Amino acid sequence: MKLITAIIQEDKLDSVREALIQADITRISVSRISGHGRQEDIDIYRGRKIVPNLIPKIRIEIAVNEAFVDATIDTIVESARHGSGKVGDGKIFVSPLEECVRIRTGERGGTAI
Repeated sequence: MKLITAIIQEDKLDSVREALIQADITRISVSRISGHGRQEDIDIYRGRKIVPNLIPKIRIEIAVNEAFVDATIDTIVESARHGSGKVGDGKIFVSPLEECVRIRTGERGGTAI
């Protein structure tokens, strides 16, 4: 089992969600976050450059079985990219998921996902 965490731009949430549904990946968690990497949103205010510390982003977390890892990553990459890609399109992190427990039934492991 893996936990896939994707940080994407806000305007791509709907297209990523729809693409994941089309790929039969329907169980996701979404959070609004702020941060920055190489992307800078520079504004000019009264003749001075203003660089905000944090830029609004979307964090998507998806727990998947091994068979869905590549399909999930490929779907997010294709649907979150702006054109041929630009700075700030986001990142995907893949982490091992030690255990998953469904609270309602007590199921554990891959069947609980």
